[in-house]
Amino acid sequence: MPVQRLGLVVHGGRADAVAAADAVRAWCADHAVPCHDIDVWGGPESRHSGRQEAEAAGHPDLVLTLGGDGTFLRGARVAVRDGARVLGVDFGHVGFLTEVPGDQVRAALDAVHRDETQEEQRMTLTLRTSRALSMPRGMAGLLRLGRGPALPVPSPMPPEEDPGDGWGVALDVAAINDVVLEKLVRDRQVAIAVYVSGRLLASYSADAAIVATATGSTAYSFAAGGPILSPRVNALVFTPVAPHMAFDRTVVAGPDEPVAARVLPHSGPVAVSIDGQLRGVLEPGDWAGVYPARTPLRVVRLGPTDFYGRLRDRFSLSDAPATRNEAAPPETFPAPGPDRPDDLRGLRLPPSE
Repeated sequence: MPVQRLGLVVHGGRADAVAAADAVRAWCADHAVPCHDIDVWGGPESRHSGRQEAEAAGHPDLVLTLGGDGTFLRGARVAVRDGARVLGVDFGHVGFLTEVPGDQVRAALDAVHRDETQEEQRMTLTLRTSRALSMPRGMAGLLRLGRGPALPVPSPMPPEEDPGDGWGVALDVAAINDVVLEKLVRDRQVAIAVYVSGRLLASYSADAAIVATATGSTAYSFAAGGPILSPRVNALVFTPVAPHMAFDRTVVAGPDEPVAARVLPHSGPVAVSIDGQLRGVLEPGDWAGVYPARTPLRVVRLGPTDFYGRLRDRFSLSDAPATRNEAAPPETFPAPGPDRPDDLRGLRLPPSE
């Protein structure tokens, strides 16, 4: 489907991304496609929710990000509100989410406009809380230090979309990477009872508890010792951070198995962060439940994605020292042949020669 309206998210701190933005605007003018700049960083005073940004941009059907994975996440937050597609152009350092090299942005837009791309759907997360989230007085000013204004506290879903009925408050938010419950002050750990699929797993005293998607498994969850999941997997990845207990393992739950946490009476205040952005605070007695959002993220891909090759490259994976004297192994396995056996035809393997 040709692009009808484009929302542009640019990392203004990167000169090459700013220059590429001019090329995008020129492409839009050449193809009579309305283009709206989305300032997800906000002005000097405030930032807006994803729903507000999508409305202000005229509900684009394609959100294009110019920057790194952080810029991609900011654009994805807007795209997912309307079910729009998102395409990331890479001007960053990690590049798990971004797709297109910076010098190929016009060619990529041509491919999207001619409907010659593929779409990859990624599960997103949302949450319910026992009450509407709030931010302690003075916290907004603290968050501005070095980062600019914070995102607003997530609004409850409209009553017509969420009648409530004793199931807490459904929040108008979608997480691409993760929802994190973390300690708000350095000397007070979070104490939470964690439930998976409605059953008590254990009570934790920890620095934080992460509930990540497969997409987010290469982010904070990975840094905390969690596993890497294929982005094709729909799962909730629960990883405690520095738990003061023997059991410190990750639990991978199915997409229909929500992960919930109840803040215990002697816990310190619990910050709720969504994709790395502090969005509110829970107090003892409060609870939060994390589960898949109804709307997946629609990621534009120019072709099949080599996730594991990208994993090896982005993390600079090195081989074991004991294998240094071995001959270099082939890049693919098994070696591609002209015909694939019947029992392998449905598997994702490198294309046959």
